[in-house]
Amino acid sequence: MVDDTWSSALHRLWQAASRAEEVSALADDVYAPLLATPGVHLVVGTRWEDRQVLRYMRALAAGSDSPVITATSRSVPEAAVREPGDEPEVTRIPVAALDDAGWPEAELLRRTPGATFVVCTFRLDHRGWASLGVGVDASADVAAVEGRLAQAVDVIVACHTGILQRGREARRGADDALLAEASLQMDSSLDVEETLRRVARIAVPAVADGALVHLLRSEGPEFVAATHVSVQQQRALEEIGRENLWLAALLARRSEDEDTVFLSGPELDGSPFADTADASDASDASHGDGDGARPGAAGGDRHSTVISVSTLRARGRVVGSITFVYQRPEARLPSSAFLHSLATRAALSIDNALLYELRRHAVLSLQEHLLPSQLPVTDQWDLSASYEVGDPMLDVGGDFYDAVPRPDGSIALLIGDVCGRGAEAAALTGLARHTLRTLLEQGTDPGTALSRLNRALRQERASRFLTAVVATLVPRADGTALLTTCSAGHPSPLVLRSDGTVSEVLTGGLLLGVLDDVSYESHEERIGPDDTVVLFTDGLTESREAGGAFFESVLPVRLAALRGFDAAHIAESLTQQAKAYRASGQDDIALLVARWTGVPPGADLLPHPLQLVRTAR
Repeated sequence: MVDDTWSSALHRLWQAASRAEEVSALADDVYAPLLATPGVHLVVGTRWEDRQVLRYMRALAAGSDSPVITATSRSVPEAAVREPGDEPEVTRIPVAALDDAGWPEAELLRRTPGATFVVCTFRLDHRGWASLGVGVDASADVAAVEGRLAQAVDVIVACHTGILQRGREARRGADDALLAEASLQMDSSLDVEETLRRVARIAVPAVADGALVHLLRSEGPEFVAATHVSVQQQRALEEIGRENLWLAALLARRSEDEDTVFLSGPELDGSPFADTADASDASDASHGDGDGARPGAAGGDRHSTVISVSTLRARGRVVGSITFVYQRPEARLPSSAFLHSLATRAALSIDNALLYELRRHAVLSLQEHLLPSQLPVTDQWDLSASYEVGDPMLDVGGDFYDAVPRPDGSIALLIGDVCGRGAEAAALTGLARHTLRTLLEQGTDPGTALSRLNRALRQERASRFLTAVVATLVPRADGTALLTTCSAGHPSPLVLRSDGTVSEVLTGGLLLGVLDDVSYESHEERIGPDDTVVLFTDGLTESREAGGAFFESVLPVRLAALRGFDAAHIAESLTQQAKAYRASGQDDIALLVARWTGVPPGADLLPHPLQLVRTAR
């Protein structure tokens, strides 16, 4: 027996309620004081869901040391009439009048002395209700008992409300953390499909048990990614995402809806997510692999399946959809507001990736038009080029190169670099390359060609300067070739000799587009069979390692190690080495490589090449 007064017991009950993580933890502090009330022989509580589903019943009788607890999920249709309104309701009912069909407490009450059942019914949340009652005899002060019941219920409701509030706050904190992490993960990739796959991976299992992501194309939804907590069910989910007609029709209908929709029960009939036996037919329609795994199919004591569909909308247009599959209690389903926030973030990340892809294709297309699509091929010259975009934002660069056959059977090589990036740099790049190419095709010498380009830039009032090197290679009867080089402030070309030595071509000259009436001097030297001329932009030499050293310091050694290789291998190898070398620097890298084969003129060769080879990009 409890000797404390009711006020002391109620005080302890409030203290316990402030600490409780489950309402059931209050049972001892509620039942024992009530049972100590004069005239009370039995205390019994019930918990109901969905109006008439009894979840559990707990009873403690006078003189008993342990309660009787019945856990169940029994449907009691007649109990629906007992469901309270918004406020607690206290009722007195003679035990003899209790009908077992609607009062599961009746059997226990009949086992104890007492003629009256005093019960308080109250609502805990929107999903269900509860009752707390006592069996009393004629000696009880029923009004006092009713007051104590009402006070105990106040504590229970307050405890439950606090638990729910703390749960919501914890859920909001977890949701905010998940959304922040999702944004970081999704924004870290500018690849469309990788972004979509990250959306699916982030959501499982934190948000749902499975996820499907589709991208909206002009012809309809296109499956991109799926994931599930079960590997076996993930394979089936992928098949559903690709080929299931029910899902495709659902996504097509939902493509313009902004609100998230939840579907369950009969709404999933005919779908691969249905919980009924008929769902096998829908599974067959999905063209699965026949392993019997159906994402969302309920079996045994698993929870019924719920799916949600959220439209991915960014900047006023629909970019796709995300479908979540849930096999968990209703209390663990995410809110529509959370799914809307996740979908909004995912849509923006996907839209950014799509815009990046469009820009990337546009830039690459423009870059291709600024570079020659082909280089000439002859038995005299082994030519190749390499171009590596260094700007992660994919703005058009100003590097250019070309190889131009000349009327006298020689060939002219040119390479240049416009200051800066973007549309203005691209315009100057096109002007410079095509001006030099036209002049060199007409037989203009390198110095004159550069001077005339400088004059054209000054006349156009170009706001940017550029550097360039022009080199002509004229075969000699003795099997050598005359290399004539003229530079306008550009890095000096290198010559890899057949014996493995590397020398720098002496050049000088003012930048193009800075002053009027500039003249450029040429430098001449002989190259022999298997000697290789390498022209490049400063993106190669200025690639910097973490320690601060430039690739320029190791370039001669790296080039010497490529002795004996053809021009294509040399160009690609140097580009990749510089790319791997640099820890900083974002400049483009352009290389033009020419290896002299040693074939003299008059060796039954056509004066001009009739064959072209596509240049490296």
